[in-house]
Amino acid sequence: MTRIGRDFSYTMQKDAVSPVSVDVMFASSRFPNYKIGANNQIVEVKEDSKISSMKEVVARETALLLEQQKRLSVRDLASKFEKGLAAAAKLSDEARLKEAASLEKHVLLRKLRDALEALRGRVAGRNKDDVEEAIAMVEALAVQLTQREGELIQEKDEVKNLATFLKQASEDAKKIVDKERAFARAEIENARASVQRVEEALQEHERMSRALGKQDLEELMKDVHEARRIRMLHQPSKVMDMEHELQALRIQLAEKSKHYLKLQKELATSKKGEETTPYLYEIDGTEALGSYLVIYPCSDRAPEISECTIQWYRTTSVGGKKELISGATKSVYAPEPFDVGRFLEAVIMTDGQTITVRTTAPIDPAAGLGNYVEALVRRHDTEFNVVIIQINGVDHQSQSIHVLHVGKMRVKLCKGKTTVAKEYYSNSMQLCGVRGGGNAAAQAVYWEAKIGQSFVLAFESERERNAAIMLARRFAFDCNIMLAGPDDRAATGT
Repeated sequence: MTRIGRDFSYTMQKDAVSPVSVDVMFASSRFPNYKIGANNQIVEVKEDSKISSMKEVVARETALLLEQQKRLSVRDLASKFEKGLAAAAKLSDEARLKEAASLEKHVLLRKLRDALEALRGRVAGRNKDDVEEAIAMVEALAVQLTQREGELIQEKDEVKNLATFLKQASEDAKKIVDKERAFARAEIENARASVQRVEEALQEHERMSRALGKQDLEELMKDVHEARRIRMLHQPSKVMDMEHELQALRIQLAEKSKHYLKLQKELATSKKGEETTPYLYEIDGTEALGSYLVIYPCSDRAPEISECTIQWYRTTSVGGKKELISGATKSVYAPEPFDVGRFLEAVIMTDGQTITVRTTAPIDPAAGLGNYVEALVRRHDTEFNVVIIQINGVDHQSQSIHVLHVGKMRVKLCKGKTTVAKEYYSNSMQLCGVRGGGNAAAQAVYWEAKIGQSFVLAFESERERNAAIMLARRFAFDCNIMLAGPDDRAATGT
């Protein structure tokens, strides 16, 4: 029996090396690491369970990159792709190193198998069986190593694909960064151009403002000089004297008008002297717009006016066709703009007899009212301060100031920011002077905004009241609507 030296000692004993079958199955798919331990035993070196395989590392890095891609900016994403590319290159280098180590293991296994083949030819008996079992174990290890090489090749392909993907993604990210950078530069240039245009516009506006301000100052100085010149020509004392003279002339004119009316009434009385009907009542008051007329008894035989039934009419001439004024059933009546140029008659019925009294002349217009209304027509909306006297026929206790807006399209009544009524001009709207109500009737109007909503409003003066009525009727006429009082549309239409 041939002896083997110490340099290549493989003394096989049954207790030292366990028999290995041909269909041996290993717990791990990787090629196990072995080393020669005591008594020439092959000892498997256990790997650290914490060390992950290359496939797990690549999968983990890919998952992290895909997760961070959703919340990173384009520039950070490009940086992450570059880091991933470097990691892939590093993993590729590690794969090459492992491939080299795998080749070295193949060489060692081949040498070990050749040595065992040479030893099998030199031994016999029981030792020969042990050598054959060792050769079978080495062949099984070679098969496992071959399988591991296949897995390494597959992992290498995956690493190459991942490196290619990361490289392409990095290039795409760089393109996106360049595109966004170019877009940002274009936006910055546009913003700079816009700022420059705004600055130029502001400078131009400032220059124009200075020029206009200088021009306005020159015009203002001219107006001041002209006012000073007019003041030197017309002293305040002379103006006041002229106002006093004008007031005196107005008083004299009113007295003359009253005297004229008195003469007209005396003439009418003398003409009626031959009539059988007694002359019991007369109309007192200025027969002009802005005043009010009162029926009063002129004989001791006349019954109390409160016990009589009264109805006012308007006529175009004495003895002409009479137009009933709906609601005018009081002894006091304030003429409104519809009555200008017409006679007013009042029919008094008492004790079975009918007495008719009329004005001596048509109702005169108010001085300057037409020009005032024409000036208001040029405005889009005119405001009048009013007080609500009645709402839907019920007395209104509050005497707070409201504002009546008369516009081109609608009439609105409000108090502060609260709107009480607002209606557009329509056929259901009515507006006229209050028909009765004492000496305050000349300053009050009746306004029915819509069916079921009516107001009695008191103005600051007779002029404001008549101007509001004329202005609203003018705007309503522009809307092809005739704005009048109750039952007045039929009369005005004929």
